Amino acid sequence: MNRFTQRFERLGRDSACGLFPYLMAGFPDVETSSALADAALEAGADGFEIAVPFSDPLADGATMQRVNARALGGGANLDSALELVRAVRGRSPETPIALMSYYNPLRQRGDQRIARELAQVGGDAVIVPDVPAEEVADLHAALRANGLGLAPLLAPTSPPARIRAVAALEPVFIYCVALVGVTGARQDLSSTLGEFLERVRSETSAPLVVGFGISRPEHIQRVAQLGASGAIVASALVDLIDRSEHPVAATREYLREMKAGGVSAVAR
Repeated sequence: MNRFTQRFERLGRDSACGLFPYLMAGFPDVETSSALADAALEAGADGFEIAVPFSDPLADGATMQRVNARALGGGANLDSALELVRAVRGRSPETPIALMSYYNPLRQRGDQRIARELAQVGGDAVIVPDVPAEEVADLHAALRANGLGLAPLLAPTSPPARIRAVAALEPVFIYCVALVGVTGARQDLSSTLGEFLERVRSETSAPLVVGFGISRPEHIQRVAQLGASGAIVASALVDLIDRSEHPVAATREYLREMKAGGVSAVAR
């Protein structure tokens, strides 16, 4: 059974909303990105989205564009991300890990090869934001052949046919984009998020994980109340890492606060 499936089953039994931090391989440097993963585990992270740096991150706002450029400038690449997956797996045998990459680096490596390599280092799933469900068949087949899952994205603008196409992929989870636009921390979540999640839930029983704009513990409480199984915190965490004098300690404290938001949602 995929580690994501196991983790979501446990979260469901605990009536908790999972916390899934985003870490860019090689940001702010290779050594620190590994230490940040340790800090996230110590803070209670339920899983990871580990990103491959890319030169043209179309779905990302200014923060993530800057982070991608910095990681690439430091020499990080797809192999750096695979090594970070391997490092996390060595420290935590049960924590699920999704590799996030735009498709170009994966296509350059080859669907079958990247699936084998990700399985070898202990990954569990792939998030590819720029490949729609209708065009992901080859990659999906390669992942399944290696015991890996796919975590496709849906946006508030996704029509019913796209939602059904994503559901048919039997995803380990569905990444539900919380707003229309690019990544970036927000003060408030969209007022239409609940309606969006209801539309997705009507077509699939797959776990729903909300990302884009998640920055505060009350955001996690809110998405839990709306029935999401987890939340991804990305831009807000990256901003914190970028501006902190002691990014590892700051990450540990921040993620502990965010994790408490998911746990406290149980009592609400």
